[in-house]
Amino acid sequence: MRYIKTVIAMIKLKLPLATLLATALVVSCDNAKQGSNAEYAGDKIVRIAEIEVDSTYLDEYKSILKEESEASVRLEPGVICIFPTLQKDHPTQVSILEIYANKEAYQAHLKTPHFLKYKTTTQNMVKSLRLIDMEALDSTTMAFIFSKLKQ
Repeated sequence: MRYIKTVIAMIKLKLPLATLLATALVVSCDNAKQGSNAEYAGDKIVRIAEIEVDSTYLDEYKSILKEESEASVRLEPGVICIFPTLQKDHPTQVSILEIYANKEAYQAHLKTPHFLKYKTTTQNMVKSLRLIDMEALDSTTMAFIFSKLKQ
């Protein structure tokens, strides 16, 4: 019940989808810490990147980010999710939900050609960047969230 109240409160605050998704992972329940489904528990890295983009470059930035996020998920086994979202009323406000299998997968991601291209080509487009490390309280449910989506 507390989880539902938290999500409803966040929706009323019109928080970005990435924040809502991360909260769903973080707030739901504590099955992973109780030892159930150990193959989904472990050292996953869950992060939200909050980015403000210069409006002059928004279309170009979105194109580059879309290319990078697609390549990361498709090419990197340790990248579970890179899910970019834009605020409807403020499209220069970007939130990205990132989930990595472990620290090694995250470190490897930072060295990939597609991430390095994204980082260097968007450097002058980004006005601010805030990385928020999250703790997944229910890693078990994480395995089912994206399986519900149909291509």
